[in-house]
Amino acid sequence: MRSLLAFLLFLSPQSSNAFPPLGIIDFYGLHTVPEARLREALPYHMGDSIQIDQFKSQKHAVEQKLASIPGVDGAFLALVCCTQDRKSILYVGVEEADTPCEKFQPAPTGSVRLSEDVVTAGNDFEVAFRESILKGNFGEDDSQGHALDLDPDVRAIQLRFIALGGTHLANLKDVLHNSSDAPQRALAAQVLGYVRDKQSIVPDLVAAMRDPDPDVRNNSTRALLVFAEFSPQPPVQKIKISPQPFIKMLNSCIWSDRNKSSGALAKLTEKRDPALLSEISNQALPSLLEMACWKNLGHALYSLRILGRIGGLTDDEIQKNLDQGNRESVIAAATKPAKQEGFLP
Repeated sequence: MRSLLAFLLFLSPQSSNAFPPLGIIDFYGLHTVPEARLREALPYHMGDSIQIDQFKSQKHAVEQKLASIPGVDGAFLALVCCTQDRKSILYVGVEEADTPCEKFQPAPTGSVRLSEDVVTAGNDFEVAFRESILKGNFGEDDSQGHALDLDPDVRAIQLRFIALGGTHLANLKDVLHNSSDAPQRALAAQVLGYVRDKQSIVPDLVAAMRDPDPDVRNNSTRALLVFAEFSPQPPVQKIKISPQPFIKMLNSCIWSDRNKSSGALAKLTEKRDPALLSEISNQALPSLLEMACWKNLGHALYSLRILGRIGGLTDDEIQKNLDQGNRESVIAAATKPAKQEGFLP
């Protein structure tokens, strides 16, 4: 499952120094601070073609400026591409003073590093994947429990990951848990998603969901999301993954945390376990309601599916409402029982 977006990470100024024109600016985490205050402080406006290198250099300063607004303790920007009409999207996560975001573990301090062949494969992947995105190639096959792109150049490197995962398993796990180098921890998480015995690696990836680096969390959560989608043929058993870590991630201030965790929970709630749906509603309903209102339907879809199931709608009913452009009915179905149970005022 490949979502139709490319992170800034995969676009280089040398190949293309501007995102497509900005088509959406969406906020989340706002409860008491007026959205207009943050919009005024942003240097980006609808229709802007944002320079990639400029965005990278400005990002921290812009986040600090937003955090200086009274009532705001932190701000987190994510520039992603693209909408169906090839416009970019800017997400602004906000941590208000009275509603702190999910916190993560301290960074490890070890000196362990990945083997050179893994680093080379990771660099090759970034180049091939960037070129694939620029060509508009978004297809992906997850039927084997790991991502295999339809782009042949990207797929060839992912097939190398399978062999590397077997050869360097101990080193990959050591780096993921102990290395002080965040990009290497992120690459370790990515390659571990290709290990053949996927059930054995679930605890390592779940632990990495608490990593302080968003790329490490993104790669770990994405691998687990593909695991959750995997339906192996008997006698191989389906991979068991606890939903609790994903529920916590719904309340993160980081966009990629919310995006990937909602995708995993959309899969893990397919059987409509009442206890799980109640737990999600109890712990993360306000976050899901925010995400369901994101203007890009592709990014709102996972949360809408979860909300519809909380509200007792069948998946066919959810899809029918969405096909008719009627998100409100799906949201209302979820908020009614939540109000009755006291999760919403």
